[in-house]
Amino acid sequence: MFAARASALVAVDALSWDTTFGLPTHPLIVHAVVVLLPLAALGAIWITVSRRASRRFAAVIVPLAWIGAVASLIAEDTGWLLAEQVGLPQEHATMADSLPVFALLLAASITGFWLVDRGIPGNRRRPPWFVGAGICLDLLAIAVIVWAIRVGHSGAIVTWSGR
Repeated sequence: MFAARASALVAVDALSWDTTFGLPTHPLIVHAVVVLLPLAALGAIWITVSRRASRRFAAVIVPLAWIGAVASLIAEDTGWLLAEQVGLPQEHATMADSLPVFALLLAASITGFWLVDRGIPGNRRRPPWFVGAGICLDLLAIAVIVWAIRVGHSGAIVTWSGR
């Protein structure tokens, strides 16, 4: 039984994010990040402005944000693996290191906002403190959009500048 567990651990160690179907994983997963994070951020702004949108669409926006956050973590990991093969793009790597933090903050904030908003009866106004929390969420969402675009653009420049 111990030998079976040990061989399973070796198989897991041999599994790498390095390639997917023979292609580098980083360029594949990055596309999920640059699509899902801005979409989730726009959705966050939408649910803070519209209670109807929060009630109807937050159940879709919350998973989008979490999938984007997980994708950003995978993209960071695969980026380091790709850098071992092709060299380290310093500016891109420096900027990209903080994107998963922003993404996780966004996903957690959207989730928290939605859970609290669900508890407020539909016939009542949102309390002022909650409106303030929505404004903070909006600012975070704008920051995520800007940062995702900047990181993606820096990666595109590194990729396509030598061609």
